Amino acid sequence: MASNRHLGRVIVLQSLYEYELRTLAHDPEVDLDTVVAKNIEPYEKTLGDTEFVYNLAHNVAKEFETLDKVLQPMAPEWPIASIAAIDRNILRMGLYELSECRDSIPPKVAINEAVELAKAFGSENSSKFINGVLGTAYKQLGITEENNHESKNKSAEPTEAKADSGVK
Repeated sequence: MASNRHLGRVIVLQSLYEYELRTLAHDPEVDLDTVVAKNIEPYEKTLGDTEFVYNLAHNVAKEFETLDKVLQPMAPEWPIASIAAIDRNILRMGLYELSECRDSIPPKVAINEAVELAKAFGSENSSKFINGVLGTAYKQLGITEENNHESKNKSAEPTEAKADSGVK
């Protein structure tokens, strides 16, 4: 069964959103694995690769503070706390994939997926905002096609790009 990473990212976004809000509300019962499992359940057969979902959710949640510190100067007029929770979590996911997943996810795919999530779940201007901030991250982090996974593993790129961008 092929992996549906776009659906996986939707589930991660949904899970991070719920996890963050329940954490901010001091919910003593909140557990990321439980939240992710609940959100995966209706889509498990369609999704395929649940490991991708759990890994992305855990890695992004673990790095909330670090990702926020990197993002803040890229949107200086928008304090992280004032950015809508959906947009904030999309930015975190996009930045994490841009900075930490270069070996397996092309930068353009990471940005495009974040923009698509913003179009589907954010406000009217979310996609432009997300694109601008992640575009700035792409430039400031010095990410190019030459220094990401393509130079290390040329054969992985076409498969990965198709898996990530094929379902909208």
